[in-house]
Amino acid sequence: MSAPNKDFDPVAAEALSEESVAAAVVAAEEAFASANDLDELKAARLDHAGDRSPLALANREIGALPPSAKAEAGKRVGQARQQVKQSLAARQAILEIARDERVLAEESVDVTKPFDRDPIGGRHPLSTIQERMADIFVAMGYDVVDGPEVESEWHNFDALNLGPDHPARSMQDTFFVESADSGMVLRTHTSPVQIRTMLRQPPPIYMIAPGRVFRADELDATHTPVFSQIEGLAVDRGITMAHLKGTLDHFASALFGEGIVTRLRPSYFPFTEPSAELDLQCFVCRGESIGRSDPSCRTCGSEGWIEWGGCGMVNPRVLAACGIDSAEYRGFAFGMGLERTLMFRHGITDMRDMVEGDVRFTKPFGLEV
Repeated sequence: MSAPNKDFDPVAAEALSEESVAAAVVAAEEAFASANDLDELKAARLDHAGDRSPLALANREIGALPPSAKAEAGKRVGQARQQVKQSLAARQAILEIARDERVLAEESVDVTKPFDRDPIGGRHPLSTIQERMADIFVAMGYDVVDGPEVESEWHNFDALNLGPDHPARSMQDTFFVESADSGMVLRTHTSPVQIRTMLRQPPPIYMIAPGRVFRADELDATHTPVFSQIEGLAVDRGITMAHLKGTLDHFASALFGEGIVTRLRPSYFPFTEPSAELDLQCFVCRGESIGRSDPSCRTCGSEGWIEWGGCGMVNPRVLAACGIDSAEYRGFAFGMGLERTLMFRHGITDMRDMVEGDVRFTKPFGLEV
């Protein structure tokens, strides 16, 4: 084995010579200076300051030198690499300033310029449809009346001819406050507002009562334990079913389009007599899809009618409970759910979308007032 070459001259090694190191520094500085943007500077950095650059390769050669030559070669290459690093940092700072100035110029916003892209939110459609319904009746001379959501059993049941054994009074349908014998419930309909109005105001009475109601239902696509209703009441001399039918036809026409009518099917409710189920003529097919072999109207299933709510003439017992002489005055009442109205008016298939608070659901309805 031969001894180390102690007479090795590092200057003689081409990669480590002063000329080669100096040339590598000059080439790096020229490449950095000619870079016009940060992308070009990145490419130049890889070529002249990266792991495969001339100075990096020269630095690897130092390990093969004899101990006496390593110090001088290491100092020479180290100083060159530091010089290249400083030159790179200086050029990068200049190009970053130029980039920032260009971005500010190109992406500047004139805050004084009129704009037409205001990010608009959306009111909840239940609020807007409730207001629209109320406006229709206000135009007909009705008052909009509100009442408490926590009601006494008398207002919620007894005064409406719902006896003590009526199934709607059980805990299966009703949210009782504290206990079933507390006498206080979360109202199951807005009809107690009608009772309070008749107790407070002598006839003639023309009022509607929109608001939230509560029933012990599971939340699913078609049911929710908290939902909204709008109920109407008219009490005056000479009121007949014809007045009820005309009022509902006008209401349907104003809400769903000119020419839409309603029909009444015999039914039973304790607080009205006679009573009827209220059907709405399909506002999509207008009944023209009835009788077709394949249902062509998805809104009504080609039946021509959509079940909307309930109505009837106010039961004389309800009038008597409120101190109104049923021999002199008669009245009609009606009610429908706002969620159901909204569902078939706008093609909504899942009631849960209305209660989850997702702005993607409310935004398409806009800020209707």
